[in-house]
Amino acid sequence: MKNMFSSSRGLSIAGALLVLAGCASSPSPNITLVPADKVVSQTEKDGLFTQPVKFERTKPGCRGECPKLTVSSIVFPGHTRLTELVDHALAIMTGLSPDQRPPYDTIAGFERYFWETAAPRDDVFLAAKTRYRSQGLTVIELDSWQYFTGAAHGVSATRFLNWDNNRQIVLGLAQILETGKTAAWVDALKAAHGRWLETQDPYTDDPQGYLRLWPFQPSDNFALTDLGVVVKYGSYELAPYSSGQPELLIPYDALQGILRPEFLPRAV
Repeated sequence: MKNMFSSSRGLSIAGALLVLAGCASSPSPNITLVPADKVVSQTEKDGLFTQPVKFERTKPGCRGECPKLTVSSIVFPGHTRLTELVDHALAIMTGLSPDQRPPYDTIAGFERYFWETAAPRDDVFLAAKTRYRSQGLTVIELDSWQYFTGAAHGVSATRFLNWDNNRQIVLGLAQILETGKTAAWVDALKAAHGRWLETQDPYTDDPQGYLRLWPFQPSDNFALTDLGVVVKYGSYELAPYSSGQPELLIPYDALQGILRPEFLPRAV
């Protein structure tokens, strides 16, 4: 049985992140936002400066078994809008229902709510880190892990936030794909899924049985990186819990004619 917290919650988070997408004109196709001759360790020197925000807290005044909140996030000095967006996105990743907006929209607001409602062994971990940085792009990985008292295991989720540094918007598939290329994108993602399946022993032991339980499904949870476009799935979306959160890599040479030119390295 697939986890009730997986794909539907991811879609609601994606919708919130994309409120800022598509609000500005496209950059010139002669400008590439993914340099072809640099890797992450080099491009990060040209990207937005970050500072860590870390703390671990238990419920004030609690004794014995107490609910705990751990945060390992980042801020972008001089870029208030992006800093606030990361804080907001992490906060709403704690919401468990796609149909109901949480009664908070910041981590500070969630913390107050959490201390009021948490059971003794509840545990929440929120994290943000840059997955890729260049002069034109800041790609952030947002992670949440929540354990609820009495549950068999924790619930994890990951969302990517692709930030256009110049236009100051979140990039969704509509901003990176050529017009009419959604089906081609899904085909490229399905091919990446096929390559990933070959690394999974349960699939190679019984391909038909595995796909009957865990069929391919498209996703818009993507990250632009120096190697290609990474698509990440939550637990139970594409594989059993033991497989964690699968990552599929689509190399840029498989996305020629699918991605807009500014999102392809020039060397491709």
